[in-house]
Amino acid sequence: MRLAPRTDRLVARSLEIIEEHQASTGAYVACPTFPTYHYSWFRDGAFIADAMSRHDRVRSADAFHRWAASIILGRRDRITDLVARGRAGEPVGPGEHLHTRYTLDGHEGEGFWENFQLDGYGAWLWALRQHHDRHGACPVGPEALALTVDYLATFWHEPSYDWWEEHLEHRHTSTLASIWAGLHACADWPQLDATTRRIAAATADRICELVDTQAVVDTSLTKWLGSNAVDGSLIACLTPFEMYAPDHPVARATVARVEAELAPAGVYRYLDDVYYGGGQWVLLAAFLGWHHARAGDRDRAEQLLDWIIDQADTQGDLPEQVADDLLHPEHLEPWQDKWGPSARPLLWSHAMLLDLVHALDTPEQDPA
Repeated sequence: MRLAPRTDRLVARSLEIIEEHQASTGAYVACPTFPTYHYSWFRDGAFIADAMSRHDRVRSADAFHRWAASIILGRRDRITDLVARGRAGEPVGPGEHLHTRYTLDGHEGEGFWENFQLDGYGAWLWALRQHHDRHGACPVGPEALALTVDYLATFWHEPSYDWWEEHLEHRHTSTLASIWAGLHACADWPQLDATTRRIAAATADRICELVDTQAVVDTSLTKWLGSNAVDGSLIACLTPFEMYAPDHPVARATVARVEAELAPAGVYRYLDDVYYGGGQWVLLAAFLGWHHARAGDRDRAEQLLDWIIDQADTQGDLPEQVADDLLHPEHLEPWQDKWGPSARPLLWSHAMLLDLVHALDTPEQDPA
């Protein structure tokens, strides 16, 4: 594929933004201009590192993975204790778990945050395995991987906050798929010992069975177990995590629901979303486009790419979400008063643009 000049420019700008805002520690700041996002999330970072890896920015991806491993290794005693308590059936409160975001030098953020989120740790294992397979080397030793596998295998079934840091009371399908992807990636990884691989494989099978039996309604994945609602993050269960193949009936029905209910141009998170009025998210549009590229619907993928490029400002910076056709516009001003304008540039948005372009550019080499 020969990329259009404006696509080339935004790809170059996206790589520039991510490299510019990667700390010397390897951490990627979520957004450099939005004070609430002056942290590095495992979830965002895993996808950003994967995009950089796909575009052969190996040193950048290596640095993030080493930073993530340092977070795990620096908390090995805490993880070992949590796993022992969990396996013994002792209660572990949400506030006792590993955090979801850290300062760029690896410290836990002060004050309350919805920290008990397991998806980022699963996404990290998945992204690291992708990076290893793509470039032939792993920047992280097996101890950090084994600790993460043990942690996820012990607590995967617990209710936790979702991708959007909401609803602690539920078990979220996208979270389960993120954990599944990470454990599935470790199940046959020679880097790991046989016991760790066996734990990863067995737990991944249990997660897949749970999703099949409790997260599918009328052939479509749902937002959480027991729900009938759809969520934009469900696309990640299909692409890139590959819990279901593109032609599987569950994949087809899930994409059809997202398209019908959440994708007027970009993609909404979910219908009840009031954050900044409930705008359309750039990164979700890229996930959906990536899936269509992988599934062979190039026209739809390019349509979503065009919409994403249109959201860049004159500097080439992409936002977290856009305020066109808000689901709940009465909630926009209160959020702006609280935190200021919506985050821009959001590094995760730029990373997902890179993934979509890569999928369109080289589908035969890297379909996922």
